[in-house]
Amino acid sequence: MGIWKSPLENLAVTMMNELFWKNKKIFITGHTGFKGSWLCLWLHQLGAKITGYALSPTIPSLFESANVSSVLEKNIIKDINDYTALQYAMLQAQPEIVFHLAAQSLVQTSYQKPVDTYQTNVMGTVNLLQSVVNCESVQVVVNITSDKCYENKEWVWGYRETDRLGGYDPYSNSKACAELVTNAYRDSFLNQKNIKLASCRAGNVIGGGDWAENRLVPDMMRGFLSGEEINIRNPNAIRPWQHVLEPLSGYLLLAEKMFKNKMLTGAWNFGPEEKDVQPVSFIVDHISHFWPENKINMKNNEQFGHEAGILKLDTSKAKNLLHWKPKLNIQQALDYTSQWYKAFQAKKNINEFTLLQINQYKDL
Repeated sequence: MGIWKSPLENLAVTMMNELFWKNKKIFITGHTGFKGSWLCLWLHQLGAKITGYALSPTIPSLFESANVSSVLEKNIIKDINDYTALQYAMLQAQPEIVFHLAAQSLVQTSYQKPVDTYQTNVMGTVNLLQSVVNCESVQVVVNITSDKCYENKEWVWGYRETDRLGGYDPYSNSKACAELVTNAYRDSFLNQKNIKLASCRAGNVIGGGDWAENRLVPDMMRGFLSGEEINIRNPNAIRPWQHVLEPLSGYLLLAEKMFKNKMLTGAWNFGPEEKDVQPVSFIVDHISHFWPENKINMKNNEQFGHEAGILKLDTSKAKNLLHWKPKLNIQQALDYTSQWYKAFQAKKNINEFTLLQINQYKDL
C-alpha cells in the first residue's frame, strides 16, 4: 500500500505486550467517535472485553462504517453529563482500565457553544472520575485531553508536560480545566485508592473515518468525495500532525506500564518528530495528489475566531520513560489516511480495511 520505513528508526521502541490485554475489562467513553472507534477495534483484536459509553455516532462515522458495535461487550448510548447513568454503567461493567475520550472536540464549535463545551469537557471529566472513585475494580485511568491545553505562546519549540496550562478558545481552555480536574482527583481521591491516573496530550490526529466538521482532513475529504470546491481556512498554521494509531499506541503502552508502576502517572505528550510538524498547506498539497481533479482555495481567514499559528509538542518524556516514539513520518501518515478514504470511496469492507491498517502499523 505504499508504506515504507527505515530499519533503523524503531530500534529503541518498546513493544506492547499483547498478552496483557487478553480478557482485560475495558471501559471507553467516547467510543463512537473517531479515535474511540479505532481504539475499540484495536483492543478487540488484542482480546480485550470492551464496554463503550458515548452519544450516538454521527453520520457518516467510522463507528458505523467499520461495524464497531459488533466488537463490544456493551454498547451504551448515553451522555457523559448524565452522572447517574455513567455511574451505573461503570458499576455494571466493573472495568480494570478506563479510557476517557468523550469530549466536545472542535475549536470552532466551542465558539458557537461554549457552555456545552465546558459542561462536557470539564464536568464530564468530573463525572467520569467520580464514577471511578466509586468503582472498586478500576486500577488504571487514561484521560485524553489535548495538545491545545497549553497556554500557547507561539513558541517555535515544543511544549513540555510541565509548561503552563491555558487556552485562548473555549475548547482549548476547557481542556486545560480538565487537566486541573485530573490533578485534583488524583491527589485528593485516587492516590489513596491506589488507582493510577494519567492524562494524555496528543497532536493533531488524522486518519481514516474522521468526519468532523471544521477539521482539515474531513473537510477536504467531503469536498473530494462530493466534487465540491474546498476552502482552506489557515494554510500557514503549523501543527503536530500524526496518524491516529500513533497516540493510540502511546495510550495503550502507557496503560499497560501504569498497571504495574504508579510512578508513570501524570501528564504525557504524544506527538510527531520535529521534522514532521508542518503547515496546513503541506497537508493539503500531499493529500490533493490523490484527488487531483478537485479545486482548492487557500486563504488566510479567521472569521470563525482565533486559532494558534504554531503548536509543537516535546515528547522527550514518552521517549525516555516509555521508550515510545512515532513509527510513521508525515508522508506515511498522509498515505495511510488517503488510502482509507479511497477504500471508503470504492465501497470496500471498511472493518477489514481498518483492521488491515492496524496490523500494518503493528508490523512496522
